[in-house]
Amino acid sequence: MSWRNLGRRTKFGNTPMRCRLNQFHQSKAEARHCDELHILQAAGEISDLKAHPQPIYSLEVNGRKVTSYRGDFEYLDRDGTLVTEDVKGMKTEVYLLKAKLFAALLGREIREVRAR
Repeated sequence: MSWRNLGRRTKFGNTPMRCRLNQFHQSKAEARHCDELHILQAAGEISDLKAHPQPIYSLEVNGRKVTSYRGDFEYLDRDGTLVTEDVKGMKTEVYLLKAKLFAALLGREIREVRAR
């Protein structure tokens, strides 16, 4: 979404917003969660938070790219486990397929954060 579209209605009814660190997010829920994650990082509960830019995973099967996936956030938890999170208000069919492919290829689940 470009900056010029901020006043227009979006496909899923989300409202683009900036978090306290002035990073642009696609929804209010995503911006609020970013603020929460930065607080957790400051408290030492998580580390290496990536909010923007997030890593992009090329999901390949038998050497052929099927699709790519970019979560909303990625960080290391207290145990050093890599966590990829996606803030979801609505789970589309495409997202569900990408999440299954991500889990099958990378051996870890996407942690979904429910938009509130």
